[in-house]
Amino acid sequence: MSYETVLYETSENIAKITMNLPDMRNPLDEQLTSDLIHAIQKADSDSEVRAIILTGAGKAFSAGGNLKDFKEYAEKSVPQLYQEGLESTVLFKLGAIVKTPIISSVNGAALGGGTGLVAMSHIAIASDQAKLGLTEMKLGLVPYVILPWVRRAVGDRRFMEMMLTAEVIDAEKAKEYQLVHHVVPHDQLEEKTWELAKTIASHSPLAVGLGMEAFFATEQMDFMRSFDYLSTLRLVSFKSEDLNEGASAFLDKRKPIWTGK
Repeated sequence: MSYETVLYETSENIAKITMNLPDMRNPLDEQLTSDLIHAIQKADSDSEVRAIILTGAGKAFSAGGNLKDFKEYAEKSVPQLYQEGLESTVLFKLGAIVKTPIISSVNGAALGGGTGLVAMSHIAIASDQAKLGLTEMKLGLVPYVILPWVRRAVGDRRFMEMMLTAEVIDAEKAKEYQLVHHVVPHDQLEEKTWELAKTIASHSPLAVGLGMEAFFATEQMDFMRSFDYLSTLRLVSFKSEDLNEGASAFLDKRKPIWTGK
């Protein structure tokens, strides 16, 4: 399947999804949002893909919403706006649903919804030229859909400050805020991103998927009940071909051959 607004490519068990509206700074308009949803779901359903890289073409990662769309909202009915908004909701739910880790490679400005994508990703690595921020208040808007992810990443107090000041921060401060995990020189971003993705892709896809499930399933679970849930879930690992292969490969001092079973 080809997409209007994203580039999709796979190599070495890694899917790279590039938001491809560079002249518009990759805005999360209706079409780009729809394409991102389908591309991420495609990668997650591909048994050969073990890590997903998300990045932007040109100088920006994603500058958030399209200002032209905002101006048209007053002319649309509430049901129409609600239906269109469901796409954004679907996109930002994916971070807690997919079993394939998403790595955001933040190549430039990631503002508004762009910051939301970074916060949604499971690992984020940023260029030292990247800028992030919740700029919605400058437009008379609230960062509704991305609020849960950014709040979860930076904490309640920091989120409130970011939302109310609409400050744009540099990559180092974003790392301090825990929006990104790593900051690297701009010319090393692609190399370092692929190194990270290859490390994840080298692990058992079954174990990675189970780890993702365990993390998100227990997040809102009663503390004591979570132990019971995890004790049950680990039976899948104990009876898996991948655990047997991993143990055998370690003892034989060789590289494991994963089947994901």
